Amino acid sequence: MKASEIRRRFLEYFAERGHEIQPSSSLVPADDPTLLFTNAGMVQFKKVFLGLESVPYVRATTSQKCVRAGGKHNDLEQVGQTARHHTFFEMLGNFSFGDYFKRDAIAYAWELLTEVYGLDPDRLYATVHHTDDEAAELWTDVAGLPPERVYRLGDKDNFWQMADTGPCGPCSELHYDLRPESEWGTTLPTEEFEVRGEAGEFLELWNLVFMQFDRDQSGELHPLPAPSIDTGAGLERIAAVLQGVDSNFHTDLFRPLIDRAVEAVGTPYDPASAAGLSYRVLADHARAVAFLLSDGVYPSNEGRGYVLRRILRRAVRHAWLLGRREPTLVHVTDAVVEVMGEAYPALTEQRTHILTTTRDEEERFLRTIEGGMSRFDQIAPVLGPEAASRIATGEEERPVIPGDEVFRLYDTFGFPPDLTDLMARERGYRIDEEAFETALAGQRERSRADRATYEREAQGEEGWVVLDPDAEQEFAGYDATEVDTHVVAVWLHDGRIGLQLRENPFYLEAGGQVSDSGGVSGDGWSVVVEDVERVGRNVAVFGPLRGDFDADVGPAEAHARVEGEVRHDTERNHTATHLLHAALRSVLGGHVAQRGSLVAPDRLRFDFSHTAPMTPEELDLVETRVNEGIWADHVVETSSMPYDEAVAAGAMALFGEKYGDVVRVVRIPDVSLELCGGTHVRHTGEIGLIKIVSESGIAAGVRRIEAVTGPGAFGYFTELAGRLDQVAARLKTTPENLDRRVQHLVDENRELESLLKELRKGGAAAETTVSREDMALDGDKTLHYEAMRLRARDADDVRRWGDAFLEAKSPGVAVVAAEMPGGKYTLFAFVSDDLIGRGIRADAVIREVAAAVGGRGGGRPHMAQAGVAQPEKLDQALASGAAVVRWQPGSRPHRRSSRSTSSCLTEAARWSTSSPPGPGRR
Repeated sequence: MKASEIRRRFLEYFAERGHEIQPSSSLVPADDPTLLFTNAGMVQFKKVFLGLESVPYVRATTSQKCVRAGGKHNDLEQVGQTARHHTFFEMLGNFSFGDYFKRDAIAYAWELLTEVYGLDPDRLYATVHHTDDEAAELWTDVAGLPPERVYRLGDKDNFWQMADTGPCGPCSELHYDLRPESEWGTTLPTEEFEVRGEAGEFLELWNLVFMQFDRDQSGELHPLPAPSIDTGAGLERIAAVLQGVDSNFHTDLFRPLIDRAVEAVGTPYDPASAAGLSYRVLADHARAVAFLLSDGVYPSNEGRGYVLRRILRRAVRHAWLLGRREPTLVHVTDAVVEVMGEAYPALTEQRTHILTTTRDEEERFLRTIEGGMSRFDQIAPVLGPEAASRIATGEEERPVIPGDEVFRLYDTFGFPPDLTDLMARERGYRIDEEAFETALAGQRERSRADRATYEREAQGEEGWVVLDPDAEQEFAGYDATEVDTHVVAVWLHDGRIGLQLRENPFYLEAGGQVSDSGGVSGDGWSVVVEDVERVGRNVAVFGPLRGDFDADVGPAEAHARVEGEVRHDTERNHTATHLLHAALRSVLGGHVAQRGSLVAPDRLRFDFSHTAPMTPEELDLVETRVNEGIWADHVVETSSMPYDEAVAAGAMALFGEKYGDVVRVVRIPDVSLELCGGTHVRHTGEIGLIKIVSESGIAAGVRRIEAVTGPGAFGYFTELAGRLDQVAARLKTTPENLDRRVQHLVDENRELESLLKELRKGGAAAETTVSREDMALDGDKTLHYEAMRLRARDADDVRRWGDAFLEAKSPGVAVVAAEMPGGKYTLFAFVSDDLIGRGIRADAVIREVAAAVGGRGGGRPHMAQAGVAQPEKLDQALASGAAVVRWQPGSRPHRRSSRSTSSCLTEAARWSTSSPPGPGRR
């Protein structure tokens, strides 16, 4: 039975018995800081079990995607080593919230396994908590199991609790007999059953949790008013049993992935070999990578992103062991999408993101892994068989890899310390974890010190004169840019003043938004605000003092004014940033998350998680959607609410920000909902317009967009129009015709490049002289004659050559065989003006010469051209040109003859053999 069929039958079985089929929740638990990843089917119902949340049903069933690769539940190191451990797996489960209890849960499990899936009842065994007489009796009464095949075990195996306090209860496990057939149905002592279970001879298929107690702070158990059921059955394990294979990795969930890895690597899969282990790791890790990426986790150096990066790099290392020096995991993750995309459509929807991110991470690690592996080989060489044996038997302790070397592998080569630890243990070594942590702490301390060197020191609390000790400062800047207030504390030093105001309209830089500017004035004094900084719990403004401030008179009246237009331009950019964030998530996908921002009056900058440069089409679509949001003139709503309520409502918390119990929420209806303490426009229409001016990469997996809005956008387009006018003037056209003019230049340049390419390919010069001769004319003048081969872009090039020849060689005649792009030939003749009066004409010369190549032509007296039908005879025709010119009137004293072309050619041959050779080719 295929895994997809097992999953479908499970859900349908419980749906037919009144259970609501609920979709799998995300691998990132919603609002649950106690869990790194969703690691069990009950996680999405945790608040229901705790009585903190109600649902409109009392029975549910799911196929929940789970990850156990970090924190308390971490199976990473066992993956590939055993037949059952995985980083990612699916947990099939049925749940009762105060409805049915043990009897029905046991009946459902037994019926599903034996009647729906057809498992042999003689191969099934149950375990219960040693105090749970009720469950033990039900396995006999309901399922018909002999009492001797119901084992009573302790708290370690058969008591489950969510945490140290809260809901908990005994649990019961169903195991499947994997021993030889002759032993099926036979019983064993409890201790032997446990030992042989650990050895893999009995396979746990399903765990039924009976939540019937509430454990208090003292550890005492109290009965729950509504006992509940939480069960979990591993899809991979059931598939292995039903498909009759010895390992989860040999089911249809994994074999296509292993086959894809084999295809990429090029060596066969041998389950018993070291290579077989590496293939299993690749198959397992590809599933975890694909699903984590589809749920919005991104590789990073902390938290969930660190776990994902660790999984990725562990897979790259195993591909390296298989001999691969190029991305491999990406091919296997592609197979994951193909195998599981129907059951989990998010994989298909985010396929490009999954594959691109995987490939980028692989390539990044591959650039350093060779150096890291080489260094590891130096510090942990392979031990000889005798030393390895002594370590294995405990005769010798494992050699230690120093902590500074572990840190170097981490800091220089990107090897996570647990990867180094795993590699070390494979070779019989151990790492000095304490020394590594010391080195890591030292690096962090140095980084903090470096940052402190460059960060501007804020004003301390020393030196302040408190004028109103009972006053509590309020921020008035959300509603006003000018307020009448009073000074509650003052700081004076060397002509500068610092003021803490009771009602403060000045925004302190936070959340990417820059601080306000403006001024404060009072009776006989004023200050231009240059800096806004935090001093203790208050915000203070600083600047040069004009006039005299008397600090001895108590709270001084003051008028505070924020630069209104500067603030409003900043607000335009801040609200536009929220619209931009929403548009990016809409166009690129839900993995997009803010990674930093700058909101200034003249521009905005937004950094976000995405692996690839945005295409022009994506940028255009994002820009269009933001502008549509602006022109829709949405109301920008702000409100304050508890943090938990805001997150539950879908508000996005921004990267790097810390929030209190009560938060400010900024809502643009149907577009955006974010936690934000910044200032914003009242309607999106106030933004006017946005223009994205650049998109670039700033770090691995982080892109940056810079944009301008409102007056900044107007200035951008004004400057752009001015540049267009300048460019058009230089190209002697108008802005309206600029595209056609540029296209003409592009085409002309392309033709020149094509000609240059042909010249280089032929290895010849553009001009080749076939013959050159001077002829005597009447009046002691000399006629200059040249016959040429010329590579040209077009006829204009040849005409320009002819003009240059005639200007330099008057009186002169030239016959040119021009080779155009594409192998096309044309003959040209050029005659200077002073020879035309003597009766020598270019049209007459071209007709005679063209006849030798089967061509015909004509033209004007000073320039003519003709086609070429037989290019193989061009050299002969060019050689005839001198004789043709000699027989033209005026070339020498003679009486015009009616001699034919053939006679001219004969004459040409005579002249060519009797005359000295020309200067030759150049």
